[in-house]
Amino acid sequence: MSLLKIAIQKSGRLHDNSLQLLKDCGIIAENGNDQLKVTAQNFPLEILYLRNNDIPQYLEDGVADIAIVGENLLIEKRKEIEIVTRLGFSKCRVSLAVPKGIQVPGPEYFNGKKIATSYPLTLQDYLNKNKIDAEIHLISGSVEIAPNIGLADAICDIVSSGSTLFKNGLQEIEAILYSEAVLASSKSLSDEKREVLNKLIFRIKAVLKAKNTKYILMNVPNDKIDAVSKILPVLKSPTILPLAEEGWSSLHSVIDETEFWNVIDALKEAGAEGILIAPIEKIIL
Repeated sequence: MSLLKIAIQKSGRLHDNSLQLLKDCGIIAENGNDQLKVTAQNFPLEILYLRNNDIPQYLEDGVADIAIVGENLLIEKRKEIEIVTRLGFSKCRVSLAVPKGIQVPGPEYFNGKKIATSYPLTLQDYLNKNKIDAEIHLISGSVEIAPNIGLADAICDIVSSGSTLFKNGLQEIEAILYSEAVLASSKSLSDEKREVLNKLIFRIKAVLKAKNTKYILMNVPNDKIDAVSKILPVLKSPTILPLAEEGWSSLHSVIDETEFWNVIDALKEAGAEGILIAPIEKIIL
């Protein structure tokens, strides 16, 4: 079977999360010598450790078959690449920021201003959409320093927590693009490699589904089973097991992380007791 070549960041914010995802998918790939190319021991996968900005080009050229990369980078590079699935981690935004204390009434503030950025195409889209005439100053790194040294009036850069902006005396004005890590694919995959990719996607979705759900067990009076069951957002239907104490049963199900506390409150009001919550490692649908 052909090896599927996956590109991940050699270093950076996506590196650790990408490797952890592969590990959670049961893929073993040791890289004790900091090699730039490693073959997995138990899955037909070859890992390429590449510079972040180079990954979209390698995908388009077919040097890498797939990659874990920020969606914002794919949008900026404008390559012929397919987004296979969103991964839900490394969420961030591309935002406009100005020095603290400056009042910005709206997008029109940036007319005639100089904006430093590493995302010129994304920024230009925003400027065109809002009919703004501003000068874009391209910087490859350390964009936050530009206003402090008089290089620009504002910046447009990637923001996660906002702490870097704060440390550099900047305030976020507007998010112009929201992004997260995605699994992206070259459009020139062979049928054999696409078969391997489908197996990898199956594992990834099982891992991601488990991260967003919890296993829930509770004791419920038999006369309240129907009411409690209607509250549970289950995969199919809850598992019901009789307890040693007559008139009571144990219900087992799964619950979505985002609905957790609202569902718990509703279950208690419906008569559920002894509620136990446990993490789930994988969910196979």
